[in-house]
Amino acid sequence: MRSHGVNVRGGTTIPVAHSHRVMPVALIRLSVRACGQPTHPSRETWQHGGVTAATHSTLFPQVPDSADAVLEGLDLEQREVATALRGPVCVLAGAGTGKTRAITHRIAYGVRAGILQPSSVLAVTFTNRAAGEMRGRLRQLGASGVQARTFHSAALRQLQYFWPKAIGGSLPRLVDRKIQLVADAAAACRIRLDRGELRDVTAEIEWSKVTQTVPADYAPAAAKAGREAPRDPAEIAQLYAAYEDLKRARSVIDFEDVLLLTVAVLQDRHDVAEQVRAQYQHFVVDEYQDVSPLQQRLLELWLGDRDDLCVVGDASQTIYSFTGATPDHLLDFRGRHPGATVVKLVRDYRSTPQVVHLANGLLAQARGRAADHRLELVSQRPAGPEPGYAEYSDEPAEAEGAARRIRELIDSGVPAAEIAVLFRTNSQSETYEQALADAGVPYQLRGAERFFDRPEVRKAGSALRAAARFGGNDSLLDDAVDLPSQVRAVLSGEGWTTQPPAGSGAVRERWESLAALVGLAQDFAAARAGATLSDLVVELDERAGAQHAPTVQGVTLASLHSAKGLEWDVVFLVGVAEGMMPITYAKTDEQIEEERRLLYVGVTRARERLHLSWALARSPGGRPNRRPSRFLKGLRPGSGTAGGQAAAAGAGGVERGIRGGGGGGAAAAPRRTQRTPARCRVCGRTLTDAGEMKLMRCEGCPSDMDEGVYERLREWRAVQAGRSGQPAFCVFTDKTLMAIAESVPEDERELARIPGVGMRKLNRYGTDVLAICAGQEGVGLDEDD
Repeated sequence: MRSHGVNVRGGTTIPVAHSHRVMPVALIRLSVRACGQPTHPSRETWQHGGVTAATHSTLFPQVPDSADAVLEGLDLEQREVATALRGPVCVLAGAGTGKTRAITHRIAYGVRAGILQPSSVLAVTFTNRAAGEMRGRLRQLGASGVQARTFHSAALRQLQYFWPKAIGGSLPRLVDRKIQLVADAAAACRIRLDRGELRDVTAEIEWSKVTQTVPADYAPAAAKAGREAPRDPAEIAQLYAAYEDLKRARSVIDFEDVLLLTVAVLQDRHDVAEQVRAQYQHFVVDEYQDVSPLQQRLLELWLGDRDDLCVVGDASQTIYSFTGATPDHLLDFRGRHPGATVVKLVRDYRSTPQVVHLANGLLAQARGRAADHRLELVSQRPAGPEPGYAEYSDEPAEAEGAARRIRELIDSGVPAAEIAVLFRTNSQSETYEQALADAGVPYQLRGAERFFDRPEVRKAGSALRAAARFGGNDSLLDDAVDLPSQVRAVLSGEGWTTQPPAGSGAVRERWESLAALVGLAQDFAAARAGATLSDLVVELDERAGAQHAPTVQGVTLASLHSAKGLEWDVVFLVGVAEGMMPITYAKTDEQIEEERRLLYVGVTRARERLHLSWALARSPGGRPNRRPSRFLKGLRPGSGTAGGQAAAAGAGGVERGIRGGGGGGAAAAPRRTQRTPARCRVCGRTLTDAGEMKLMRCEGCPSDMDEGVYERLREWRAVQAGRSGQPAFCVFTDKTLMAIAESVPEDERELARIPGVGMRKLNRYGTDVLAICAGQEGVGLDEDD
């Protein structure tokens, strides 16, 4: 037997055992020897192996009795999605607008109407939970047999099936966690990494692979992407290369390799690609704003030269760019598919008008490409309470305030499972875990380890316990005069420093966990005069034990990132202060805007009640030098008005692309069915008053009008009205003149944007008005002209 290889662009080279020939490849060189692998799907058809249907429940609605019945209950835009079954379709769906309902009914309608064959449809999403939910909904709608999978699940199924044919032998073993391999690679390179650095380097390797960056290109690629590397970029590139060598030597692949290898096989083996394309002829991609370059490449290979593709997403919910996700594929969809139908879903069925108003206000202040394509949500629910805002003296008081309010809500009949506390970082959870436990409120953590279960916290606890027992012989404690200084001295040996580390990731989270213990020691010493290190250890043990109460039906504690895709009746957004929201290490404009979108995601998780809070100091008695998040400026009571001009919002509706003739010519310009709502250019509020719409601002918002321009415009208007023998307002109304004097347009395009300046008036008066705005004297005032 000869050994051959497939080398993936991400740097993966995997040894493979097979008998005779080498497969030419564009992205990969693979060589594999047989090793113990997951078995092939037992079914004869690769596309259906191992699919588990959603569990049947008597609570599921009755299956619609016809294709038309599938469309019942959909709003106009959702119906457009459901019936647009051919060609490229882009669904821009705001939070709470029923996107999953729209696309599942689309698939079900196509299947029930006989337009789509169930086995020819592949619906792709990003989590197993979302894929399972989609399969369950399709089953309820009578569309069983449709494949709904994650990108990785679909790719792995194809790779397992085609590997023996395309490469030979069995697929290499898939490792569940790559962190041990990274640790071994670091040891081989004689580079010491602590646990936090290990996680951060692993994340950098994952980012490199999903962006198709090879080890040699890591440093320039990371710099171009603005990534703050946890180690010297040259060291990370070295570790990345060693990691790939180690995988090849051990005949294993990782999670990202599944996509890379599938791409390589489909790209190099046209017979395999054609077999996949013959099976799947219609594609639906959910959460398209989260697609990475590697996933986009795989999707393109699945499609081939066809265009029966429906993508669904919302650029304003792009919060995972650190993993390689980018909204560019969503925003560029019309450019790649000029004939695409674009449907905008803006009817929000989740949240009350009060919650939606705050969400819209957040995005009205946003900047950047995603903000230019934001959607203006319109609540479909009855009115509810206004969002609540609370300021506290310190973080423990903030946690106690939230816990007290949650206790009241539960006592009034709100189920604990319908309440969530959302925070920016997992390190914030401990304070709220304790506050809820003290209030007798059950809770559950989502997307994070319990604070006292975190490895760094367990290790720190052991160090404190040892210091309490043998501290008299520890030189570290010689200069420690009180309990807080003793704890700081002990934890400095575990990685705590007086200043937080730069950047994000595991190193930062580890520091924050240790900093929470330091803060706890300070609070404990302040509350109990004369407390010793032994007393603190007992307190820590009691706190850890108190967290083992049943939490299945409890209040959810979650980071904002892990809350994506979920919703609750009541949401507490805590720690909404500068330094936490946006987070301290968000420096660039792009990073700040992603922090804004993260807060937007948090706001839109609430159905009925929303509470936002912040603390002026970290600990009791601390300096009150914190301030509320800049994102709340102009939105919370007493915070003034938001600065800057709001970006244009997208209204709901349909834009139809018209395909060219047989020659595939350029598509005609899209036809808009609804106009974009007018918004105040100062505070971003939607305008309904005709006068305010002409000014493009609220009456109460500050004016930046050029008084000189306004007076010259009034004089000019009086002359024009006298010449035509009509009232002055027939030339331009006062509000239109004010709007012109506030914006001072420089060309016809800018002038035409001002409400009240139609094409007829632009042609008749445009030259004069622009000349006045440019400062030319005596324009249009000479009676003899």
